[in-house]
Amino acid sequence: MTQEYRKTTEAIGRLTPQQYAVTQEAATEPAFRNEFWNNHDEGLYVDIVSGEPLFASVNKYDSRSGWPSFTVPVDPSNIVEKVDRTYGMVRTEVRSAHGDSHLGHLFDDGPAEAGGLRYCINSAALRFVPVADLEAEGYGDYKHLFEK
Repeated sequence: MTQEYRKTTEAIGRLTPQQYAVTQEAATEPAFRNEFWNNHDEGLYVDIVSGEPLFASVNKYDSRSGWPSFTVPVDPSNIVEKVDRTYGMVRTEVRSAHGDSHLGHLFDDGPAEAGGLRYCINSAALRFVPVADLEAEGYGDYKHLFEK
């Protein structure tokens, strides 16, 4: 199924102040006080602005950072990496390709057996779609990720 993912004025207008600050102004939400850091349900995490599929629960792990952490994106073409030199350090910023939302940062301290990467993502940049709702919400192509 082909879907067009993009940022719209309507989508931006529906964001909460926290979601706006994170996705549009590159803010960071508080650790351990965000919606998905401790979510263990199976499903797909999509961009809150564009709806593009970003991460799957099968690649989520407890990094003990207080933010949702993933080892890989579900579709690397939906992720853009940029150099971030703010706060006197050099990091890799992660943005959504179609929504241009700030998602978080990429670090090289993830689980070695899964490639060593940690996508440290703000919950405020994400919408969670449970496995049971994938088909109805247009993400049926991703159901295979959750088959055992």
